[in-house]
Amino acid sequence: MGTVRKTITLTMQQDSWIAAQISAGNYTNDSEYIRDLIRREQERSAETTAIRSALIEGETSGEPRRFDAATFKQRVRTSHG
Repeated sequence: MGTVRKTITLTMQQDSWIAAQISAGNYTNDSEYIRDLIRREQERSAETTAIRSALIEGETSGEPRRFDAATFKQRVRTSHG
């Protein structure tokens, strides 16, 4: 995978935070920290998209039916012993 060099601007507080994370041994350098933040945001975004899709699927799946807990429990017991 190729890399691209970027220039970013941080506040002193943000820079100090990154330096503290590196000093604590959580990251080896600034770039590793920034890449980790991006990976986490990508994961969070994918999770949010999946939740939204599930909600839309549920909303469009038809009329709701009454949930019968006793029938559900019996069905699970029968299926799983």
